Amino acid sequence: MSAPLWPAPTVTDPVRASVLLPGSKSVTNRALLLAALADGPGTVRRALRSRDADLMVEALRALGATMVPSNESASGVDWAITPGPVTGGTRIDVGLAGTVMRFVPPMAALSDGAVSFDGDPHARKRPMGTILGALRDLGAEVSGDALPFTVRGPLTGGEVTLDASGSSQFLSGLLLTAARFEKGVTVRHVGPPIPSQPHIRMTVQMLRAFGVQVDDTEPDVWRVEPGPIHAGDFTVEPDLSNAAPFLSAAMVTGGTVTVPGWPAETTQPGDRLRHLLADMGASVRSTPAGLAVTGTGRITGIEADLRDVAELTPTIAALAALADSPSRIGGVAHIRGHETDRLAALVAEINGLGGDANETEDGLEIRPRPLTGGVFHTYDDHRMATAGAVIGLAVPGVEVENIATTGKTLPEFASMWADMLDGAR
Repeated sequence: MSAPLWPAPTVTDPVRASVLLPGSKSVTNRALLLAALADGPGTVRRALRSRDADLMVEALRALGATMVPSNESASGVDWAITPGPVTGGTRIDVGLAGTVMRFVPPMAALSDGAVSFDGDPHARKRPMGTILGALRDLGAEVSGDALPFTVRGPLTGGEVTLDASGSSQFLSGLLLTAARFEKGVTVRHVGPPIPSQPHIRMTVQMLRAFGVQVDDTEPDVWRVEPGPIHAGDFTVEPDLSNAAPFLSAAMVTGGTVTVPGWPAETTQPGDRLRHLLADMGASVRSTPAGLAVTGTGRITGIEADLRDVAELTPTIAALAALADSPSRIGGVAHIRGHETDRLAALVAEINGLGGDANETEDGLEIRPRPLTGGVFHTYDDHRMATAGAVIGLAVPGVEVENIATTGKTLPEFASMWADMLDGAR
């Protein structure tokens, strides 16, 4: 049975709205795992509640942690977490969550029982060999090189060399559990530059916030000392990457959208939106009410390397498809292995609406051309769904397939979108 179609709202008046975002998925899933490995009970506040985060919670419960929610609202949930001995003999569903499939196996290797992993059909196509090979090199028993696979420890840690150029999650996954290994872990990266460097900085910063000693002074080498992960009270920042479609609405409609609580300093890659949207013609300013983006209704094409902020590619591509000059996006060859092949998907869907886009070796070229309505397929990819919504603001008749796939990181997207547009139609 085909997925339902969501008529993307088209607006003719400027959008003027304030959009309160729930917590960051990237921060949430790192914080939940660290709290589950800590030396005592702790709390993770304003955590995102989404499919990816729920899959992480269930994985941590399966491995022995007690997770109790409270104060749940649209802006997040507080988790009271009591670590327990890491236990094997269980099965973990990773869904389509890269953070679960790559962060949890090293934790599972703390157990001497077998832990099996599987997920959605497309998850079986996502690269896993790098981190599974690293766990083998460190002494774990691993069957398989992609989902489904099984991990059995315990391993004591040590030094490992890998090529993390396919995903920064390979490196982060090892670092997050490393302090719990008897010898800690030293990871050496060899190969092309690692994408999404801000996510690595996020991992290191959060490890230090939980009291873990990390030495990253040598290029492409990370040393994590063995020792406790300190329990505490951790508050999750708003998800800045999820701000992308909402802030883009200001540009498409010539309105103003404000995101409250935008942090003054952050390791979240989404913070680069401030510069990318300005380069495409928006006015971006920090105000007492939050980060405010104002558009003119005119969008300028962009030439940008998005290697470190690859998750923004679908939204920037959607804006580029509405721009009045050509765009070139580079540095994102690795997103062919994300929830779907995002480069092929973006070309297919933009061109399917009458656009002019093509793949390059490491990105996209998009040229101005009037778009028409039609079905915008999402491939079960949440960022494809929000990209379709952005295009639909300016193009009547766009129908987004399976808008519910936004539940991966933003379960209330459709209602948040409607609230933002209320009065702007």
